[in-house]
Amino acid sequence: MPPPLLPEPVRRLAAWCAVLLLVTGVAAVAVWLCVTFRTAVTPALLALLGTALLGPLHRRLVAMRVNRSLAAGLTCVAVVAVFGGAAYIVVAALIDTGDQIVDSLRRAAGDLAERFGAAGTSLDDIAANARNLLGRFGSTAASGVITGLSVVAEVAAMALLALFLVFFFLRDSGRAVGVLRSLTPASTTDMVEAMARRAYEAVEGFMRGTTLIALIDAVLITAGLLVLRVPGAVGLGALVFVGAYIPYLGAFLSGAVAVLVAFADRGLAIALWALGVVLAVQVLEGNVLQPIIQSRTVQMHPAAVLLALTAGASVAGILGMLLAVPLTAAAFGVFEELRRHYARPVSGVPPS
Repeated sequence: MPPPLLPEPVRRLAAWCAVLLLVTGVAAVAVWLCVTFRTAVTPALLALLGTALLGPLHRRLVAMRVNRSLAAGLTCVAVVAVFGGAAYIVVAALIDTGDQIVDSLRRAAGDLAERFGAAGTSLDDIAANARNLLGRFGSTAASGVITGLSVVAEVAAMALLALFLVFFFLRDSGRAVGVLRSLTPASTTDMVEAMARRAYEAVEGFMRGTTLIALIDAVLITAGLLVLRVPGAVGLGALVFVGAYIPYLGAFLSGAVAVLVAFADRGLAIALWALGVVLAVQVLEGNVLQPIIQSRTVQMHPAAVLLALTAGASVAGILGMLLAVPLTAAAFGVFEELRRHYARPVSGVPPS
């Protein structure tokens, strides 16, 4: 038998390169399909995240002998009530303190203009120039308003569709395993089921842990801002809660907004105290909350998280950043299950 043309290491490298190209091609096609059909894919992905977050509540209701459909309906109603009440509290707080925030920003802008000797840079002059521009380009402004309304309508429709999908996903979650096993070949059924369970458990653990961490961060920062008498503390705390679902970047942006509002209304000293509160909460999150709360979920290196956020932002903006980390957690779960499966010794063959 003639010797192979290429050495064994070169052939292994070529095989791995072929696998990498195949996986990259499949991923590129999947991303293209998701972007093309984003109106349908986005509610489905958001519904999966919502199902992972609300699954424990639904299972507890079912364990209490509540009908699955009724349990799913009660869970969705509870979500609407909680988020609707939270939105009402936040909006009411922003309405009550919105004038104070605007006035403080106006005073800060005036102080900066006087300090640097800039003439004609007050907010009143900017508003007058904006009115002139709107009068000159009224049709463009009208088209922008129409575009904004269409975007709001599309977001509302996707949110409503996601809520209905959450109901159906919760109600029919017991059938998911059977459907998955019926669609896969008999030789790979157990492995595919194990991969699906591992991916879902990773997303479920990530959503539960992130929600708890976000709640703790929001409560602590809101309490600190209330002590410092920063206007809009409740609204800023809600912004911290929402931003916590985008790791690292979300906490940085929401904390920066809180510090800027404190600086505009209370001055540099209070802004430094607000910065200290935000940094202390972030240190507590990174060194205590993350290791304890998410110790049983898929642990990802911060570099992997940042790369996932960058990729998600380049594909779908803020929504991509929101979905990037849980989807990456699911991918890490699948990879871990594959590694565990193929590292398992074959029956009757001792491990090397």
